[in-house]
Amino acid sequence: MSRPEIDSELRALLADMPLSIELSADMLQMVRQMPSEPFKTDAERHDVTLGEIELTVFRPKGITPAGCVYWIHGGGMVMGDRFSQIDIPLQWLTELGVAVVTVEHRLAPEATGTTPVEDCYRGLLWAAGELGIGTIVVAGISAGGGLAAGVTLMARDLAGPRIAAQVLICPMLDHRNDSPSSRQYEGVPGVWTREMNEFGWRSVLGDATDVSPYVSPALAEDLSGLPPTYVDTGTAEVFRDEDVAYAARLWAAGGDAELHTWAGGFHGFDAIFPDAALSRRARRMRTEWLARKLSG
Repeated sequence: MSRPEIDSELRALLADMPLSIELSADMLQMVRQMPSEPFKTDAERHDVTLGEIELTVFRPKGITPAGCVYWIHGGGMVMGDRFSQIDIPLQWLTELGVAVVTVEHRLAPEATGTTPVEDCYRGLLWAAGELGIGTIVVAGISAGGGLAAGVTLMARDLAGPRIAAQVLICPMLDHRNDSPSSRQYEGVPGVWTREMNEFGWRSVLGDATDVSPYVSPALAEDLSGLPPTYVDTGTAEVFRDEDVAYAARLWAAGGDAELHTWAGGFHGFDAIFPDAALSRRARRMRTEWLARKLSG
């Protein structure tokens, strides 16, 4: 099957990465044993334990935060921790003066069904109730983007905390895994393939047929009443079509949504290679949008 070309700079960078088609239980255990990527920040930090989940709060020093970004990490529902891709929201802390709360939810297959999204919602309730910051933005990448969408739906439906905006970066939104873009990235080595996506969804859902829209937000029948939304994806990735469809449904429901589909971007390109030209453009556009929403 033909598929969009990957950006030339990103393609050259990918040449040095070990890519695969499938993700197995043995591979997952190996990945989980790898340490988190190191990060640097001058922000104030403190950690919070809420039963089975952990949160870390970062605050800019010497100023009142302009808002709070509630961050949900990626990892296909099965891997990662609260410091995965943390450089993305910490960049907002530095440039926009926001506080960042990052949540470490339980992972599949140990935690299944709605457990991961309920963990994330529990952390959101804590952040909204304890930090004293009125403006809250929910943001996440990949599986974390899907969980961010699910948490925002829960906040609307349960009359929970008011969310000022949501930022969904290449979000994992649809467990059905059968879009044209999903099929384009089947049987070809990559960062995240259709086969890996199937593994992630099966790990969290098993053989369930009654799937909650909080877990698979593409199933939500009503997308009205949601906050302004930024949807970010690439042309050369599994989630392209489900992400575009979600933005279109937000518009159809009368919502405020901005969609960027980066030509030549593969899944998570700006998280993996933040210094590439396309990545810098994508990050700049997200930051400018978030700055507008915070000022509004």
